[in-house]
Amino acid sequence: MLITIAVLFFSGIISIAYQQTVFSAIVIIGLLMMLSTNKERKFVISLLLSFLIGFAVLMVTNNFIETINIPKEIKVILNRIFLVFIIIGIILIHLFFRKTISWYNNKPDWQNPIILPFHKVNTFWFWVIGITVNGVVYLFFIIQKDIEYIQSLLLFCLTFSLINAVFEEIIWRGIMLSSLKEYTSTGFAIFVTSVGFGLLHLAIGFSMPLSLLISAAGVIYALITIKTNSIYPSIIFHIIINIGMVLSGFII
Repeated sequence: MLITIAVLFFSGIISIAYQQTVFSAIVIIGLLMMLSTNKERKFVISLLLSFLIGFAVLMVTNNFIETINIPKEIKVILNRIFLVFIIIGIILIHLFFRKTISWYNNKPDWQNPIILPFHKVNTFWFWVIGITVNGVVYLFFIIQKDIEYIQSLLLFCLTFSLINAVFEEIIWRGIMLSSLKEYTSTGFAIFVTSVGFGLLHLAIGFSMPLSLLISAAGVIYALITIKTNSIYPSIIFHIIINIGMVLSGFII
């Protein structure tokens, strides 16, 4: 049952991102039918439905913004600000079901190691190495850009990186991960939030392979969040990745 719910959720993200209205409606109807027949998973299904509805509102609003004659940088920033529609949707569902809204708003605890199949990794050093490796990769692209190009993007880069990282992490590694972990299982919560996180990038023009690759980053963010019991390390990691992507020319 949970796998079916996840598949419908992922299908909904893809269809809304590609603005396939009919297929999006079919997915939402499918989830509504499951909602009416599965009392045990009522909150989980409602949570995912609220996400999709918020995402649909985001896409409609973005389509309107695209018709306005304003700089592309402002359109991209507004696109990220409109993630608030998803946040509002999933918060309202928590309030409706009288569930506690939790988003790992704690000071990081670095004492819990990440357990791999044949190895145990210190979470702090896993975080530092991850940031360093990604920083070096993006630096390779950044140093090929003109200094004037980089200077022209600094304000946009910082604004985009901060808004995007904070909003996306509150959604995925905050409220969604916390709630799905509590009402399903840790593995399912990481799977849904990581794949969903990657697929959401289809809406800003990323290809399917790249979006699925970003899902792998979602797994890393989720592991760090759960192990440290804090969203802040993943927000910092995400900000640095966003800065690298903007200055490398992958965003605009």
